[in-house]
Amino acid sequence: MAGNKPGTDQKPTYPFPLPDEAEARAALVLGLRRRGVGAREVLAAIERVPRRLFLSARHHGLAYEDAALPIECGQTVSAPSLVAFTVQALGLAPNHSVLEIGTGSGYQAAIMAHLAARVETLDRFATLVDLATSRFAALRLENVKARHMDGLEGLKLKGPYDRIVVTAAVESVPDTWVQLLKPGGVLIAAIGKAKQAQSLIRFHKSENVMTAEHLMSVRTVMLQPGLAKKL
Repeated sequence: MAGNKPGTDQKPTYPFPLPDEAEARAALVLGLRRRGVGAREVLAAIERVPRRLFLSARHHGLAYEDAALPIECGQTVSAPSLVAFTVQALGLAPNHSVLEIGTGSGYQAAIMAHLAARVETLDRFATLVDLATSRFAALRLENVKARHMDGLEGLKLKGPYDRIVVTAAVESVPDTWVQLLKPGGVLIAAIGKAKQAQSLIRFHKSENVMTAEHLMSVRTVMLQPGLAKKL
C-alpha cells in the first residue's frame, strides 16, 4: 500500500462514521464480491474509504448503495460497482503512477491512492478540485493530488504514467493521452457518443501501438473541453 492512510490508532479528522457504517461498508464489499470483483486489494481499499465523506449530507443514507449519486457542479459519483470494476481492470501496483481525468467527488482517486504510489487527478471544475483536496487531507492521503486543469490536455509535467483512467466518455482517445502513457501501460476510457450506450475499453500500449479490449457497456457524460467558467 502506498501513501499515508489513516491508522487504527489515529483519530480521524472527518466526521466519525455512524454506528452501522462499518457494517454497511462490509455489506457493500460482499455485494461487489458476489458481482465478480475478485481483487482483494481493491475490495480492501473500497472498505477503507468512507464513501459518505464524498457525498452531501442529504445523500449520506445512500452512501453504501450500489448506485450513482449526484454531487456538486451538476456531476455524479459513479456506482461503487463501476468504480470497483474499473480499478480492478487497471491492475494497479504499489509502484504505479496514475493519471485520472475527471476527479468528480474524488472517491475513485482516494481508492486508487491506497493501491498506487502516486495519483494525479484533474477536473475542469475548481469547486470539485477544492472539495476533493479537502477530502484527501481529511483521510491523510498524501500521495494523491487534485488539479484544476483541462483533462483533454492531460498533465504533461508529471508524466509519463503507468495507468490513465477517464471518468467521462470521449469519441476517441486523444494523442496527448497516448503520449502520456508509458510503454506497457494501460488506459481505460468510455468510448462513444453522448446519450448513447458507450463501450468501456481497456487500451494497452506496446511501444507506440495501442490495442483495445471491450470491458462492458456504460452510459456516462461526455468529457467537456476547457475549464468551467463558473464553479
